[in-house]
Amino acid sequence: MSQITESQMRKISIAKVVLNMGVGKSGEPIEQAKLALLQITGQKPSPRHAKATQRDWGVHKGEPIGVVVTLRRKLALELIKRLFAAKGNQIKGSSFDEFGNLSFGIKEHIDIPGVKYDPDVGILGLDVSISLQRPGFNIRFRSKHKASVGKRHIISSQEAKEFLTKEFGIEVV
Repeated sequence: MSQITESQMRKISIAKVVLNMGVGKSGEPIEQAKLALLQITGQKPSPRHAKATQRDWGVHKGEPIGVVVTLRRKLALELIKRLFAAKGNQIKGSSFDEFGNLSFGIKEHIDIPGVKYDPDVGILGLDVSISLQRPGFNIRFRSKHKASVGKRHIISSQEAKEFLTKEFGIEVV
């Protein structure tokens, strides 16, 4: 008479959501990207600096060329719903990798519900990366007794698609 339930260790959850805007040059474009990410998330963005000098593009090592925001827990869940709505609740199957991660782009940040056009910011595109996890994934990062996640515990792309379809009602095309 007992129902078979899934183990707590097999439950999938959202680890983090990362929004990235790569501008390619410092100055005014970086400030506009910071304002756009602040408007979308309500969190202060962090600048990302060039790792090497690229003379052809006029980029110097250490110069800020992008901004990024990482969200976790409740804020991440609320933002994911808005991001999927901006994509029409449809995601390509090729956006998933073999480790439970999903990445896609949004061409215009004003497509996200709740974001209004601001002439000071303009219209910018952004990249979105969503990482999924299961309990026990942090053994990869601990300082003592690091270990790898077992093959059967890694989230496959099919499991990630099923989770996002069930939790957020998206369609994988």
